[in-house]
Amino acid sequence: MFDLISEIMATLRHNKLRTALTGFAVSWGIFLLIVLLSVSRGLVNGMESMFSQRDTETVSIRGGYAQKAYKGLKENRRIRLKDSDLGVLASQNANVVGEVTARISNDTSKVTSSKDYLTGGYQGVYPAHQHNDGLKMVKGRFINQNDINHTRRVVVIADESAETLFGKEDPIGQLVKISDLSFTVIGTYETEWRRDTYIPFSTARAMSGGSDQVNNITVKLKDVSTLDESDRAEQDFRSTLGRQHTFADDDSGSLWIWNRFSDYLRSSTAMGAIGMAVWVIGLLTMLSGIVGVSNIMFVSVRERTHEIGVRRAIGAKPASILRQIILESVAITTLFGYIGIVLGVLVSQGIAALVSGSGGMGPGGKDEILKDPTVDISIAIQVTVVLIIAGALAGLFPALKSLKIKPVEALRDE
Repeated sequence: MFDLISEIMATLRHNKLRTALTGFAVSWGIFLLIVLLSVSRGLVNGMESMFSQRDTETVSIRGGYAQKAYKGLKENRRIRLKDSDLGVLASQNANVVGEVTARISNDTSKVTSSKDYLTGGYQGVYPAHQHNDGLKMVKGRFINQNDINHTRRVVVIADESAETLFGKEDPIGQLVKISDLSFTVIGTYETEWRRDTYIPFSTARAMSGGSDQVNNITVKLKDVSTLDESDRAEQDFRSTLGRQHTFADDDSGSLWIWNRFSDYLRSSTAMGAIGMAVWVIGLLTMLSGIVGVSNIMFVSVRERTHEIGVRRAIGAKPASILRQIILESVAITTLFGYIGIVLGVLVSQGIAALVSGSGGMGPGGKDEILKDPTVDISIAIQVTVVLIIAGALAGLFPALKSLKIKPVEALRDE
């Protein structure tokens, strides 16, 4: 081992400038690979965090305007969704529908307390909307099924709204008025940018003056796992509602549909492609350094032709010479590679500290585009394996060339 280390150091000393330039190329390639991998990992973590806060296996549907004349009806008709659409969607698409809920919005009502008031109205929702909207409860609870069944006058508000209405007092159990009706605050949620006021859907329906219209419908998907299945389910929903409200299946303006599951699958695919592209870019950048290492080893073999001939003449096996040259190449590549790893890890830690210190890169610092952009042990192991393989390949061809040297010819070489 000591002799091997001495020979490696001798190789470095004999080709100082070439070794330095080649080592820089290797270090730079590994450095870029580590930094790019950490950033891509941060993007994936940020995406997963944002999607995990909400139910991704849902399709949200809003009424729009029919852009085409259809079955004697004129274009530009307003399509308004109704309570009856929930049952129709569930019964006619039972194979892909797990649950169907709706929302009623009132944007004009005020929410008032003895101290202050809020504008923006209220949202009549089902319990599932807590996860659909990505709400994190701070105090109390969200609306439950009993609230729906008994048409209770209860309300859930944002924590910022609670501070506006009640100051430093505990908002749970406090009374507010909505449309001159008293409601009891049962919970507050942490807000990023949303400040909606939520009441039970059944209560909002009772306050709607006999209307059966809903602002949007949310369908929870079941037994859907691929992008094709998700897109097909979306088209089935459009066709079902088209039969109910008399508009063409290909009339895209008639409904506004947000397929969260399709978006999630596409984003996951994009993140996977980004990760693959990062590896390709990093490896191509490192390739120039690997070629340089191979050139160094060719020079080393040429300079040590006489030495190799002597070793072959006194009985050294070809495998031992092959192993020595490959190990020298691996050692040189690994030495400069780990310099790049260390620098890359330091930069990734700096990026993580910068992102954390700024509170994220999303609204209110909560939805982070980059989340924990650091390299973990698995990436370090992967890069180490790449270094070892790259070093071995860099030394393989010079080593094979050394085996072609005949001992007699090598001993004559000066």
